[in-house]
Amino acid sequence: MQHSKILILDFGSQVTQLIARRVREAHVFCEVHPCDVSDDWVRAYAQDGTLKGVILSGSHASVYEDSTDRAPQAVFELGVPVLGICYGMQTMAQQLGGKVESGHTREFGYAEVRAHGHTALLQDIADFTTPEGHGMLKVWMSHGDKVTELPPGFEVMASTPSCPIAGMADEARKYYAVQFHPEVTHTVQGQALLNRFVLDICQASPDWIMGDYIEEAVQKIREQVGDEEVILGLSGGVDSSVAAALIHRAIGDQLTCVFVDHGLLRLNEGDMVMEMFEGKLHAKVIRVDASELFLGKLAGVSEPEQKRKIIGGLFVDVFKAEAAKLKAGDGGHKGATFLAQGTIYPDVIESGGAKSKKAVTIKSHHNVGGLPEQLGLKLLEPLRELFKDEVRELGVALGLPRNMVYRHPFPGPGLGVRILGEVKKEYADLLRRADAIFIEELGNFVDEATGKSWYDLTSQAFTVFLPVKSVGVMGDGRTYDYVVALRAVQTSDFMTADWAELPYALLKKVSGRIINEVRGINRVTYDVSSKPPATIEWE
Repeated sequence: MQHSKILILDFGSQVTQLIARRVREAHVFCEVHPCDVSDDWVRAYAQDGTLKGVILSGSHASVYEDSTDRAPQAVFELGVPVLGICYGMQTMAQQLGGKVESGHTREFGYAEVRAHGHTALLQDIADFTTPEGHGMLKVWMSHGDKVTELPPGFEVMASTPSCPIAGMADEARKYYAVQFHPEVTHTVQGQALLNRFVLDICQASPDWIMGDYIEEAVQKIREQVGDEEVILGLSGGVDSSVAAALIHRAIGDQLTCVFVDHGLLRLNEGDMVMEMFEGKLHAKVIRVDASELFLGKLAGVSEPEQKRKIIGGLFVDVFKAEAAKLKAGDGGHKGATFLAQGTIYPDVIESGGAKSKKAVTIKSHHNVGGLPEQLGLKLLEPLRELFKDEVRELGVALGLPRNMVYRHPFPGPGLGVRILGEVKKEYADLLRRADAIFIEELGNFVDEATGKSWYDLTSQAFTVFLPVKSVGVMGDGRTYDYVVALRAVQTSDFMTADWAELPYALLKKVSGRIINEVRGINRVTYDVSSKPPATIEWE
């Protein structure tokens, strides 16, 4: 199927991904590419007629510096609508004959923008109206430079007292630009503005729907794999689980999943994974119990990054050993030639950004590259076009249980980074039981105002094991046992997060159950740190 598409050119903003997510939320397919693609590349990208519009992202740079990036000139010659955001507005202005200068007043944070001229982009979109009848938008600004002279053909579309040209439009050519960021949640009408651009101005078809996408994805997998065999490392996480379910839907027994149990999973998690994939989906799953191997190698190691490296390295070693057996083939099997991975689109964008040096690299991703070359296998990544929320929608459409697909994130090293300091089996067993109680009670406790459970109202919640002992009293006796900390956060993008203000009655219930039911723990604390300055995980 040929989807309408929007091209997003990335000038290095940390929130470019959010633009793509908002466009996808309008059910329109879009892709992010570096801003320094060539004019020929842009023309070739538009050649099949599916390109309906272009969005130019923000950046930390200034457009008037000689070394900074410009949009490929071909963007303005395609005849499709263009939307510039922040730096994208400034480079549009500069390239089309306007002027950009360093601002005397920098704007970072909340602002109220007045709309002008009833342009197609902002028509009837406002947060409130002033007594004089001016439509006002509550937005998020993040800029030091500003457009001081409009390019020929443009009119002012929005303004603030310190930024007279906070938005501009050339309606004849369908070029629009805003100095604020519609992609962030702080801009209240941001989704409405982006919907207006992609659906009404670009007239892109809202046909990017996960339930419909399954057949398309299944067809692609069958074409890529043919009659060959595929190995997939199943972790029990959302991405690998949905990838496994999708590939199994496409090729059935040509897929073999390898589930490495490193002994640092949540309570009964290994059994649940096997029951789902082997029991209900009837997929071929090899379960490898490597818990003794992992715990043995982690003995005496307390430094967090070292623990991560040991767990990651061992996982690869164990998986490679299993893959080698499957690759060699046995009995009637020809041997696997493909390695499937649950790589998703943010991994691809961030790794691409790291290569192009446009964005400041926040982290590298284990999913992208590396392992296939070591194993001598071809790569199959059926989720690489999808964002996490789309992966979850796809999982539900494939028939995976909602509680599995919408589970909170769980780190690859598992409980290894939720046990502070040295990892011991005793600690892991205590933590597993305490964490299960916390998660269970979050699910049981419903917020009256929203009708949702506190598990659904938090983005990530878990228990951390502290390797310290404290004095307590049980009955008439003195105890000297371990301490755990509860952690629950709320966030829209995991870049920043607030600690969740859980009801005291819920915390009281959880604390009482853990201390009474998990012998070896006699004190429960609650973490009230936000990100930043703290991170979500403790290690």
